[in-house]
Amino acid sequence: MIAFSTCWNSGRHTSGEEMLREIQALGFNLIELGHGIRISLMPGIQKMFDAGEVHFSSLHNFCPLPVEVMSASPDCYEFSAASKSERDRAVKQTLQTLDFAARLNAPFVVLHCGSIAMNPITDELIALAQNGGLLSRKYVRKKIDAVRTRERAAPSHLARVGECLKPIVERAAEKSVRLGIEGRRGYEEIPSEREIPQLLDEIAAPHVGYWHDMGHIQIKENLGFLDHVEWLRAIAPRTIGCHMQDVNWPGQDHQPPFLGDMRLEPLTRMLPQNCQIVWELSPRLSAEEIMQSRAIWEERFGQ
Repeated sequence: MIAFSTCWNSGRHTSGEEMLREIQALGFNLIELGHGIRISLMPGIQKMFDAGEVHFSSLHNFCPLPVEVMSASPDCYEFSAASKSERDRAVKQTLQTLDFAARLNAPFVVLHCGSIAMNPITDELIALAQNGGLLSRKYVRKKIDAVRTRERAAPSHLARVGECLKPIVERAAEKSVRLGIEGRRGYEEIPSEREIPQLLDEIAAPHVGYWHDMGHIQIKENLGFLDHVEWLRAIAPRTIGCHMQDVNWPGQDHQPPFLGDMRLEPLTRMLPQNCQIVWELSPRLSAEEIMQSRAIWEERFGQ
């Protein structure tokens, strides 16, 4: 069964119950609690769960948000940070997310792992592509410089990520929660597609897998970093979940499935049968656009 993320509407609600009921009104009976869940939304969420009126597919770290963070911010604390206090805070908040997931019988928690301390190149490349500069001399020079910088800096960042993940993997096993390490939109973010298999090998835990994001990986293809089909074919056996969305070329993601520029259907059919699919859509979209997209989905894939 496909699920729907609260990233679409958590920012505009003060009641967790009203937030969940708005999603249910779209026809989704399975819900992911996204990374914009403030503490104030939790009583309504818990009330509906206790009454048996809602089921959760997953929680997106950090959930709930740290008390000092007022809006969706999954990267407010990073496992890759040079500061030990920031890493410790990231781990503590993630452990709380795992506890909350277990309390709500949510089988998955989705993780961001951090970023490399470098100039964030992705948005610069998107801007160049939008202005007709895709694969121009300036574009290629920026991209090559970014690759060199990232390759030099990655080992120390990945080592910090690995240390942070150890207690998180242990707690997830204790709570019978599966961890999905998400494929990221930005080239500067962790892990890259080259790093994901090695990271999963090092963790070597059956309850930890890869979480594919259709929009993020399509943007990387649009920018010339990878081939989406080839990557998904290679990683599909290790894929436990997917954030489903479309993309308007080159870099506007979180669009309704089948209403953007992607060739989404063949990619979706490459996902494993037991993969948990979660629609993760922009808060700017109307309920009508989502219903239109849902009708196309049901026509092609059923429920």
